[in-house]
Amino acid sequence: MDSPPSKPRLREQVTAVMRTHHYSIRTEKSYWYWIRYFIRFNELRHPLELGAAEVNAFLTWLAVERKVAAATQNLALNALVFLYARVLQQPLGQVGEVVRAKRSQRIPCVLTHAEATALIALLGQPYQLLASLMYGSGLRVVEAARLRIKDIDFERQVLTVHDGKGAKDRTTLLPGSLITPLLERKQRMFDAWKQKDAFYRQPVSLPFALRRKYPNAGQSFEWQWLFPSSGLCTDEDGHVVRHHVHVTSIQKAVRQAVRRSGLHKPASCHTFRHSFATELLRRGSDIRTVQTLLGHADVRTTQIYTHVLGQGFAGVVSPLG
Repeated sequence: MDSPPSKPRLREQVTAVMRTHHYSIRTEKSYWYWIRYFIRFNELRHPLELGAAEVNAFLTWLAVERKVAAATQNLALNALVFLYARVLQQPLGQVGEVVRAKRSQRIPCVLTHAEATALIALLGQPYQLLASLMYGSGLRVVEAARLRIKDIDFERQVLTVHDGKGAKDRTTLLPGSLITPLLERKQRMFDAWKQKDAFYRQPVSLPFALRRKYPNAGQSFEWQWLFPSSGLCTDEDGHVVRHHVHVTSIQKAVRQAVRRSGLHKPASCHTFRHSFATELLRRGSDIRTVQTLLGHADVRTTQIYTHVLGQGFAGVVSPLG
């Protein structure tokens, strides 16, 4: 007589539920990190043996002992709420009075237009083009890395960002100065793809169940990554595919350029996005338009850039002039 199938391990259960609900791989990894951290904090007891009181104690410990940022504490809370509600089917209910991590209100580091263009010039390809898109279109580094051929509308000068932060799509500006280099890159890729170059024989990774719905999409030209990885990997179904350039390689290239530049500012990939917003506001763009281009859900998030510019002082002039 066959033995009954074993119950999936907790990690397998979390993965299955997250992929059913189309969470991103990055969110999946982040949530599992905090779920595992919570289990270890409670001496490897299964979450079914724990509850709201233990979640409260864990979140308070993160704030008081580990002194994590408010966003980090919120991420840990979201991961545990997801675990109990979606995976274990035992919603937490009221967690109780948690000691909240202090939310900092830091003004972001920004570059002037001259500094941004000088820094971009220090980068080699494809990082120079990636940084240009982050500064010229206000993209997050992962959004720039994830661009596909189909996401660029040269005629309307529009970029489409799919599955951005919060699983939202949006459109943003395609700078006129980048049309020629992007068209040249697209043409080189198309020529190699049409000639069935070995690089394009392996399909690209596709979102969710699209590969099953459209079996040939992974090898079509429009679905090709604009910035593909040089190596191959396996997707969640175990198929060998080509993914986009890794975000960490872009971040490393920018860090090295910052060191060589002599800027003496803590600039990073995200600084290009901050500088995009600040420069648009400096040139008189409406804050609501900037909010839309950045994909911010709340205009208050965008308003931080008015503090960078010193706008919001109601015309007050320093006593020294």
